[in-house]
Amino acid sequence: MKKENAIRIFEQKQVRTLWDEEKELWYISVIDVIEVLTGTDRPRKYWNDLKTKLKKEGSELSEKIGQLKMQSSDGKFYKTDVADTEQIFRLIQSIPSPKAEPFKLWLAQLASERLGEMQDPEITIDRALEQYLKLGYSENWINQRLKSIEIRKELTDEWKKRGLKEGLQFATLTDIITKAWSGKTTKEYKILKGLKKENLRDNMTNTELILNMLAEASTKDISQTETPKTFEESAKIAKRGGNVANVARLELEAQTGKKVVTSFNAKTSLKGKDIKQIGNKKSKDK
Repeated sequence: MKKENAIRIFEQKQVRTLWDEEKELWYISVIDVIEVLTGTDRPRKYWNDLKTKLKKEGSELSEKIGQLKMQSSDGKFYKTDVADTEQIFRLIQSIPSPKAEPFKLWLAQLASERLGEMQDPEITIDRALEQYLKLGYSENWINQRLKSIEIRKELTDEWKKRGLKEGLQFATLTDIITKAWSGKTTKEYKILKGLKKENLRDNMTNTELILNMLAEASTKDISQTETPKTFEESAKIAKRGGNVANVARLELEAQTGKKVVTSFNAKTSLKGKDIKQIGNKKSKDK
């Protein structure tokens, strides 16, 4: 059963979704839907209270909610409550919100777009481009980001060929690569940029994205050449791939006198600042 995780955007809010190819159904994070509709900063508590209320009313909705692995703010995959679009429509009826009708239209559009994407894969790329533009990113940055997604997929496809598991093993190898080229783990990197739920790569500058791509592409190329048989062998290759980009980073910093890995991020840049500068502007660590 093939499932495809994706982040969708509703009014500049991220909604985690998963497409089940076999069932041809969208599964959507219940927590994300509640956060979008209510604006609460405690969506899990809201959902727990709502489930209790629904049970008392005799509703079977909460019993039909399933759990699937979706990516969390730390980059790892955890089980979270999900519902298909039909159940989400029923859930919306239980949440008083002025955004209910716009969100219903968004859900309908989501289903329609998927049918188009299945017939023409280029639509998927166009959709990602449109979503980043809606969030306020520059076209120059978006081109780099889309390329980074392609390179990341090539790397994860290579890991799958080597028998590695999505989730903990992928996250561990990613941490090794990131630490090797940037000097920071993914968690440390996010702390530097002041991020919580936001995606780290969505908050990298052009230069950071390029070096991260170099690290992941190098790891993939070395793995294809050496065909590792164990996770431990792949971990050593991940470090070597990251080191390729680390050499480039250190040389660039020596030539410019500026740090590459900085606290600059899209989160602050897109709040009323000149968003066209993202990916080009640099700031030194404090």
